[in-house]
Amino acid sequence: MNKKTFLYLIPLVLVFIIGMIFANSFVPSGSNSGNSATGTILSGEKLKFAQSIGGQAPDFSLEGIDGETISLDDYRGKNVVLFFNEGGMCYPACWEQIAALGNDKRFNTGDVVAFSIVVDTKNEWKRIVSQVPQLSNAKILFDTKKSVSSAYDVLSLPSSMHKGSNPGHTYFVIDKNGIIRYVLDDPNMGIKNDKLASEIEKLE
Repeated sequence: MNKKTFLYLIPLVLVFIIGMIFANSFVPSGSNSGNSATGTILSGEKLKFAQSIGGQAPDFSLEGIDGETISLDDYRGKNVVLFFNEGGMCYPACWEQIAALGNDKRFNTGDVVAFSIVVDTKNEWKRIVSQVPQLSNAKILFDTKKSVSSAYDVLSLPSSMHKGSNPGHTYFVIDKNGIIRYVLDDPNMGIKNDKLASEIEKLE
């Protein structure tokens, strides 16, 4: 390659590089289907976990594993259980609790619904569910931006294995009016269905 050709190619290469940088900066957030960051707080201030009982549960919008967008306020008139957990990395404890909530009829009635909120991507959990049929009934929501986990103050509790970054094993029971009536952070990461069901019975 002679010097004249080399000097001619330099501006073309620079234009190409700048063009690629420009194009990548405007990729739509949902273009990588199943892996886009999701999680929006719609109303309410951030909670202080220790003082959250009796307060209004912040409304949020999260994508579910079936692709449907779920808002907490859509479930006014039902008692809601939220189970915040680390997700895929928390095997087997979180997987077992997610499956237990999904398969327990006490948390899937006309009056009660249970959601497991993870910080993984939808594609990751579709792969997990395809390999673990026991998880197929679980209502899994994706908080990949961790905005909902942050608003519910579950990122730095004792159960978290990565404090400040990921939730651990934390529950909220929210009544039909959207009021938080019971909370539990469980560093032992056990299955708490019976305890959660007993707290819901107190609301009836």
